[in-house]
Amino acid sequence: MLLGLGIIALSTIAASRVMLPYQLLLAWGVGLGLDVGLIGLVVGTTISTRWFVKRRGTVMGLLTRANATGQLVFLPAFAVVAERFGWRPVGLLLAGIAIVVAIPIAIFMRDRPESVGLRPYGAPPDATPDDTPLLCSKNPLGTAFAALGRASKRRNFWFLFGTFFVCGATTNGFIGTHFIPLCGDHGKPEVRAAGYLAMMGAFDLIGTTTSGWLTDRWSSRNLLVWYYGLRGLSLLFVPYAFGISGIFGLPLFTMFYGLDWIATVPPTVRLTIDTFGKEEGPIVFGWIAAGHQLGAASIALVAGIIRTTTGSYSGALDLSAVMCLVSALAVLGIRVTRPQRAAAAA
Repeated sequence: MLLGLGIIALSTIAASRVMLPYQLLLAWGVGLGLDVGLIGLVVGTTISTRWFVKRRGTVMGLLTRANATGQLVFLPAFAVVAERFGWRPVGLLLAGIAIVVAIPIAIFMRDRPESVGLRPYGAPPDATPDDTPLLCSKNPLGTAFAALGRASKRRNFWFLFGTFFVCGATTNGFIGTHFIPLCGDHGKPEVRAAGYLAMMGAFDLIGTTTSGWLTDRWSSRNLLVWYYGLRGLSLLFVPYAFGISGIFGLPLFTMFYGLDWIATVPPTVRLTIDTFGKEEGPIVFGWIAAGHQLGAASIALVAGIIRTTTGSYSGALDLSAVMCLVSALAVLGIRVTRPQRAAAAA
């Protein structure tokens, strides 16, 4: 976490000083891209797994929800700074925030509850303390690729990787990147379109937290079937939403898509941990999360090509919807382990 925050500070300071496009690519693209891998979803997975036995899904939902909260809090503030003072001070402001956040983490954060004389939340009193060496004490690159080698031999990994690829493609990749120009194609001004995206972030707070709560109580596989299936149907509804006035048009789509935005994270994490264990599971989830990023990058490019060549986003909408519906069926191929069934029945 400290390394990631340090990279944020250095990268955003460098970005505020760039003069050429390739410098922005290195500072913002490569630098902050590394940070996403360091302190993104994988850290939340590790924390929820090591510190909680009960309510892991709820905790993961809360940690994931912080992503949407950050967007709601910081994006408007950064927009004001950029409008009044230019875009360069935004990088310096973000660097300062990263440094401030690093201070309490350096003072209070610990790797395991045993480090401060505690048991994981919900662990029985006679539970054996987890004093196994941290995997990060070994060669991190070798550990990561060794975990990938073992995980790649199991079918659950490929189902989770593929469906999470689709999750990234249909959230950050398509809607996150192309929703505002899609609205522009239908005569919606940019400010209103940005407001719809902000509304998605607000409803994401509710959806992700609720998904975590449901993950502690219901089958994660069944939840993913519903999430991907309903997301695909909602994308098929988009062309009609632009022709419907009032709340049952774009506002309805915005609210629903926000609820479903990253609701897939808690059940995906749960299935990963149940399949690969609480020590190696977070590392495997790192590779699955890489699939999310690859999906986002791929569909962002593909949707742009479709719009440029055809003059419409219709093909990209259909492609995204079909990918979600196929993922809903693919999730059924995941083999649920005994711990997952027990958790679903609890």
